[in-house]
Amino acid sequence: MADVLERNELRHLKEWAGRDVRKPLVVRGARQVGKSTLVREFARASGMSLVDINLERDPELGEAFAGNDPARIVSTLSLMTGQPIATGESVLFLDEIQAVPKALAALRYFHEEMPGLHVVAAGSLLELALREREFSMPVGRVEFLHLGPMDFEDFLVAVGRPQLAEYLRSFSLDEDVPDALHRQYLDLLRQYWVVGGLPEAVSAYVSTPGVQPGDFASVARVQQNVLAAYRDDFSKYSHGRLRDRVQLVFDRLPGMVGRKFKFAGVSRDHRAAELADALAHLCMARVAWRVRRTAANGLPLDAEVNERYFKCLTMDVGMMCAALRLSVIDLGHEPLELVNNGAVAEQYVGQHLLMGGPPYETPALHYWAREARNATAEVDYVLGIGRRVVPVEVKAGKTGSLRSLHRFVAEKSSDLAIRFNADTPSLLRDTRRLADGSEIDYRLLSLPLYLAGQVRRLAGLTGHPAHRSTAASGCPAPSEAMNPQ
Repeated sequence: MADVLERNELRHLKEWAGRDVRKPLVVRGARQVGKSTLVREFARASGMSLVDINLERDPELGEAFAGNDPARIVSTLSLMTGQPIATGESVLFLDEIQAVPKALAALRYFHEEMPGLHVVAAGSLLELALREREFSMPVGRVEFLHLGPMDFEDFLVAVGRPQLAEYLRSFSLDEDVPDALHRQYLDLLRQYWVVGGLPEAVSAYVSTPGVQPGDFASVARVQQNVLAAYRDDFSKYSHGRLRDRVQLVFDRLPGMVGRKFKFAGVSRDHRAAELADALAHLCMARVAWRVRRTAANGLPLDAEVNERYFKCLTMDVGMMCAALRLSVIDLGHEPLELVNNGAVAEQYVGQHLLMGGPPYETPALHYWAREARNATAEVDYVLGIGRRVVPVEVKAGKTGSLRSLHRFVAEKSSDLAIRFNADTPSLLRDTRRLADGSEIDYRLLSLPLYLAGQVRRLAGLTGHPAHRSTAASGCPAPSEAMNPQ
């Protein structure tokens, strides 16, 4: 088991630190995703001293930001904490920076006057604080790192299987996954679905002596404590009836993952506008994420978003399972496609797609749907990969209809589509005639669920002629890709 939880984002921090001149780095993410832990590990790995200034826990330290002179701020903080702060030797970490808006404003002056100092800031409720206090981020003077839960590869490292993580990170479409290894990945994936990617939950799981599948009591305690912490947060950014509505949406959200979000599904006793405001607060706190519907005729996908229609994800698959009271026993003895109608698989893939882009880009995710009489269709996710618009379907089991994906391919003339399921990887050429007489000819990249974190890399490799196509090589294609639908 790993003594320290290693995260892929640590590479980005090291690259940022290695520049001669750098902007202050703002780490953005929900509470409990490990922002502070990541910064502490970065300081340790870099051999620099960490000056940890928590402006929520120690509000008196906020007085150091009365002016905008970085040298005076650093001197005052050093005197107040008794810690030296030296360029090239220290990491100045301003945690929970939203508690002191003047500290956020001061970041621009660190960039202009002390660019050599390693300054990192983090805040869990930044978007809410900025909106309510009508305060603006010093755009152009700071950089961002968007942090979500630990991904599946990070989880594998934490449970003492770094070789399995590295295998996924370097996996090529030219190789086969042995059946025994495939089954091992699926077993570990079930464990990840229950534990999730919150560092405290992962730590509880890996540090439990003699832990066995099903022995998740310590993880459950952590998850319930995190849920209680989120509920405590509601009072920080909502009051009275709004707080009650935020609580209501928060409680209903895990059961609504995987389908179009309807406010009537939350409550028929509240107006949609009231519930929409509550959901907006949860999204700003990054406890919930909207997956917005797009026409997907080209890039960027945001250009054709219909704001009226959206789906939602929770922040973490483990917290979703905790809210739905799904245990590893449930996930181990039921076919994956029967577990909450595949919504757990859609949440898992969705959070990996959401946070799978460059860490400096604001996370966003889209889906596609067509609603017409006798011709409805919906594709779980749509990605922009290079210059392509790529549809993505998620199947918890090994099989499942691809009618909606085929309709998307026909309407958008797509040359590539992606399917996640519980089968081994394949890349095949699929040519077929649809029921309306139209014909499609495209490549289907079929990936096991445990490769969700590698999808952009693998999709980018599909144009290389060396990568084999299942159909072209004479191997049998999956049944749903061979039979017209």
